[in-house]
Amino acid sequence: MTPQPASTRAVPLPATRGEPGGGRPRALAPGWFAAVMGTGIVADAAVTLPRGSSALRDGATVVWLAAALLLAVLGAGYIRRWGLRGHAVDPVAAQFLGAPPMALLTVGAGTLLLGGRVIGTRAAVDADWVLWSLGTAFGLAATCAVPYLMVTRHRFAPDAAHGGWLLPVVPPLVSAATGALLVPHAAAGQPRLALLLGCYALLGLGLVAVFLVLAMIYSRLVHHDAPAGATVPTVWIGLGALGQAVTALGSLATAAQGVLPESSARGAGVLALLGGVGLWGFALLWLVLAVALTVREFRVGLPFAPTWWSFIFPLGACVTATSALAHRTGSEMFVWLAVPLYAVLVAAWAAVAWHSLRHAAVRLRAYGAR
Repeated sequence: MTPQPASTRAVPLPATRGEPGGGRPRALAPGWFAAVMGTGIVADAAVTLPRGSSALRDGATVVWLAAALLLAVLGAGYIRRWGLRGHAVDPVAAQFLGAPPMALLTVGAGTLLLGGRVIGTRAAVDADWVLWSLGTAFGLAATCAVPYLMVTRHRFAPDAAHGGWLLPVVPPLVSAATGALLVPHAAAGQPRLALLLGCYALLGLGLVAVFLVLAMIYSRLVHHDAPAGATVPTVWIGLGALGQAVTALGSLATAAQGVLPESSARGAGVLALLGGVGLWGFALLWLVLAVALTVREFRVGLPFAPTWWSFIFPLGACVTATSALAHRTGSEMFVWLAVPLYAVLVAAWAAVAWHSLRHAAVRLRAYGAR
């Protein structure tokens, strides 16, 4: 059956999807893994800040544990109520298949950065290898399969492009940024070099794909009505993609020291500095556009939807990108931008988490009443 055209005027992110009128348990929507991404990056970003404290690290460890627990719960629920086939043929739900891989990668990075004090350094490294490998494999599968389905199976209206279209192509950027953390833990020699070069390839793959999708989204924004309702938060995903690219450039340049020849390692540092600052500037432009569209929608009323989690991971990626540039440049400008941005991130995460818990409680009561 050919799916009907989809329009960004209605981009629902349902909590579940199942057979209408049937008694089968409904399948958990993959978009809910954005809650793991958002929670995980709150923890990860705290570690990257140019200003930190032991209390902040302790708090970040608690948040990482919460993200890991949420990943386990959602992962078990998704596997138990398997709905991958139904989500793949749905032109809206298919876009959110990029969220589970990024959830794995984000929690994996937190395990490496924060988990050593909880489970031990060796166990933290091993756990991150597993999570990174799974997240990268599933992310590449989503990056290849979803565009293929969009070309061959899905049909879209002219105004259909929205920020959610970025989700399937962003995982390689997250793999590149988080994989750089594992480079020092890879076996010296060819295995370490292969991992570093593989991460650079993932960065290139993801960045070019992101630019292609951003062009489609911008074209949709200027040629059709402004996005409304649950679609608006997805505009922020562009900020997350650009922030992850800047973060990856910085992390890979650091990892390249002692792995690439000295001249190439210096070139990686120059690319991380100049390319990173340039992409960061573009990210600020996208941030201003996203904020303006969001404020516009809040003025007419923007009720809570699970797409609100689209605010959080992009903000976190903006924090990690700014922190990476602060470390690389030594500029106080980036230092004093990163810390307030992190405060905004924590406040936004707390608000969205509270609304999500209320939403879940209402659904549970409704389910119990049946």
